[in-house]
Amino acid sequence: MAGPGDDVTLTFGGNATTLLRLGGFTLLTDPNFIARGQRVYLGKGLWTKRLTDPAILPGDLPDLDAVLLSHLHGDHWDRIAYATIDRETPIVTTQAAARALSSRGFRATADLRPWQVHEIGGDGETLRITSVPGVHGPGPLAKVLPPVMGSVLELYRGAEVTWRGYVTGDTLYRPWLGEVLQRCGPLDTVIAHLGGTKALGVTVTMDGRQGADLVELLKPPVTVPVHYDDYDRFASPLGDFVREVAERRVPGELRTVSRGETISLRA
Repeated sequence: MAGPGDDVTLTFGGNATTLLRLGGFTLLTDPNFIARGQRVYLGKGLWTKRLTDPAILPGDLPDLDAVLLSHLHGDHWDRIAYATIDRETPIVTTQAAARALSSRGFRATADLRPWQVHEIGGDGETLRITSVPGVHGPGPLAKVLPPVMGSVLELYRGAEVTWRGYVTGDTLYRPWLGEVLQRCGPLDTVIAHLGGTKALGVTVTMDGRQGADLVELLKPPVTVPVHYDDYDRFASPLGDFVREVAERRVPGELRTVSRGETISLRA
C-alpha cells in the first residue's frame, strides 16, 4: 500500500488502466472503462469480452497532465474513452494512434517515434517520457495489429532523476529491450503488461515465462504486473508469472496490486 508520504504511486483500474501520480504529475494509462460482459473490437474481425468490472471510471478521474496510450486497441482505449476523455488532454502515443485520435477531434496528441522523447514541465519538476519500441504482432500479425509502444518515465527535480520507470505496453519479450537500460539508465520500477494474449492462435503479449525473461533482463527493484485477467483472450494468468519469477529467484520485489488499490512505486 502507498503511505501518505509517497510521491510516486500507481492506482490500478484493471487491465492496463492505471493512474500514475509521479511527483506533481498525474497520468492516466490506457483508459478502458467498459463493464464486465461487454465486448470491444480489436480489428480484423477480432473481438474480446471483459470478465471484470473496472475500478476506475471517468467520474473518478482527477485533473490529468496527460494520457499515456500504448496503442489503439479497444481494451486500451474504448468507446467510453472516446466519449469522455477531454479532447484537449495531451495524449502521448504512437504516430498511428495519434493520427486516428486526431481524426476524432483529439487535438493535443504527442505522436512519438521509437526512442523519441516528450517532456511535461511543472513547478520545479519535469516528467520525461521516452517511447520504447515493442512487438505486438509477431511475423505476419505485424500487419494486422496496431503499432505499440512502451514508455520510460523519468521524474526530474532540477537536473536529478528521482525516479525512473518503464511501462512495457503490449509487447512480446525481445532481448533487444535491454536497450532501455543502455539509453535511459537503471530502472526503479517495471510495470509489465502480461496475460499471454491470444490472437488468431498466436501469443501477442508476454506470458509468464516471457515476463520473467524481461525481469531477468532489466533487473528492476520493483515489478508491478498488470493486464492479465480482465479479458477472455488472456491465456497466461498472473500465477504463471509469479511462479516463474519465484523459481528463477529473480532479484527485486514482485509487487502485485488489486483493482482499486494504490501502491508505492518506490523500492
